[in-house]
Parts: sequence; structure tokens; C-alpha cells
Amino acid sequence: MSAPITQGAVPLADVVRGDLVESVHLGHLVVLDPRGAVVHAAGDPAAEIWPRSAVKPLQAVAMVQAGLDLPPPLLALAAASHNGEPVHRDGVRAILAGAGLGVDALRNTPTLPMYPPAAADWLRAGREAASITQDCSGKHAAMLATCRMAGWDTGDYLAPSHPLQRQVRAVIVELTGTDPGHVTTDGCGAPLFATTLTGLARSFGLLAGAAGRAEQGPTARVARAMSAHPEMVAGTGREDTAAMRAVPGLVAKIGADGVCAAGLPGGSALAFKILDGAARPRPAVLAAALRLAGALDVPGVDVGALAVLGDVPVLGGGRPVGEVRATFDDMLGARAAVGPKEQA
Repeated sequence: MSAPITQGAVPLADVVRGDLVESVHLGHLVVLDPRGAVVHAAGDPAAEIWPRSAVKPLQAVAMVQAGLDLPPPLLALAAASHNGEPVHRDGVRAILAGAGLGVDALRNTPTLPMYPPAAADWLRAGREAASITQDCSGKHAAMLATCRMAGWDTGDYLAPSHPLQRQVRAVIVELTGTDPGHVTTDGCGAPLFATTLTGLARSFGLLAGAAGRAEQGPTARVARAMSAHPEMVAGTGREDTAAMRAVPGLVAKIGADGVCAAGLPGGSALAFKILDGAARPRPAVLAAALRLAGALDVPGVDVGALAVLGDVPVLGGGRPVGEVRATFDDMLGARAAVGPKEQA
């Protein structure tokens, strides 16, 4: 039986207002080297978690293994938690149309678009919450297209016993190196398999490392699509999109309830879980963890954009009066202060 998620948790981020710490976000974080060895840890790197949408790239790998063949922007959408912006909705329709299906085939939970301006436009047009505007609709459209390609039934594609979901589980075992001890249902209705924090990080190291070595298999194809089309993975104002734009070759994916994982092109990787599930500290923790994992040494990294990613202001009267800051900066040492090697 796994230890409680609270066991061994440590502060990952402080919320500072004025000159006082107002609140603290506990959690677990792990950074791996390209061989998959733990090089930095805060909390319990073996903590068992629900990876939530951070597992979508692995689900996409399983789909490609089963025969899914999409152009890179649509393959990135298959691994997305998208904003529901027009480009995302058009992509979902294109995936479905390629499989001879309409939006009525989607079985994910109807919601409004995640991006507020997109939601406002959707409502202004007299529309209601729909499956196509939910952030997981790209994954569900791709699952349906995979079923059509493989000759599998599309009516029960969300059943854990369905051939597609068995394939997903097999890929999770292969890339994380852990056998899921728990299975449940994610918010969108798809089966969700547990893994460890280190296992999740390991899978992202394998994803990004394969793409960095110019491999051509399913793992590399998904990773390359995501890093080349980060706007399809999330969208306007989202931290995983911003991180992939800042760091060439990065593969990053957030998940609900404070989960995030990322892999660098050399194969180093990170994953973390914010214990209270809050989204606010996630960009600050991600930016600091990327520096810790060596993102500042990636050729072509946009140091300024990475700094902006980690700048999470605390507002008072509409102006910044504090910040959300990662609390493990002492691990960064000279790397965080100096920056890329060429700046040393």
C-alpha cells in the first residue's frame, strides 16, 4: 500500500504579500538526469499520484502505436488540455472529419471553453457548454480516430477494458517504469491510471530525449509535435505553452490539481505535485524547476521568457504588492544566478 500523499510533503512555493508570507503550498518535486537518476528532490519523489492531464502525451503515444496518423499540429492537439479557442475547435473537427465522424461522437464532459474570451464569444453566439469546447476534446477526437483506424468499436472507447485503453495502460507501464496500482476516471470521462512522481518524470525524459535524438517512433513523434506546436497543447496565457516557447525542444504538460511534468531535449526531466491542487503556484514552481533541470543550458533558450513564466504577482488594489515564489531556489545555486553557460 502506498504512503499517504501528505507524507513527506515540503513547501514548494510561498505566497508573499508585502513583507510577510501569507500562505504556503506544500508538495513533492523530482528532477532526473538523462539516465533517469534522481538528482534533486523536494518531498517524496516516489509519491504515488493521479497524473491527470499530464498523462496525455503518453495516451497520444499509445494512439500512434495503434495506428493514429495525424499531422503534427493535430497530434499536438491529441495531447492537449486546450483553451477552446477557434484553432482548437477547428482542429478537433478536422480530426473527427478525417475519421468520418462528427462532434456528436465525442463522449467527454461538456464544458465552456477554458479561455475566458473564447467562452464569452461562445456564449455570445447563443451556445451552451459542449464537448467540443471542453479542454480534453482533442484527446477524445484522437481516441475516436484511433478506434476507426484500428477497427475498434467507438461506442465504448472509454471503457477500461477497451483495446485502446489497454494499449494506453501498456504505454504508461513502459514509459513510467511503474505498473499502475490504482485506476479511476478522469474529469473528462477517460480511464486514469496512477503512477509515481518519478515515473511521470521518467516518461517525459524519454519523450523529449527521443525527439532530441531525431528518432522517428511514436514517442518521438508525439514529443516533436508538442514542442513544435505548443499553442495547440494549451493556448493563450497557459504556462506549458509559454514554457515550450521559451525552451527549444521542451515537452511540458500540466495536469489538474497541481500536477506538472516536463522533459528537456537532452533527456533530463522533472515532475511535481502541488499538494492542495492549486494552479496559482504552478508557473513559479515550473520555471524554478526548469532552471534546476538545466533549461538555461539549452541552446536558444529565451531566458527572459522563462523569467516571465516564473513571475507570478500577488495583487493589492490591482497592482503587484508581492509574489508567488518557489521555495527550493537554494538548490539552484550558481546556475540560477548566472544563467546559460555562455553568460558565465
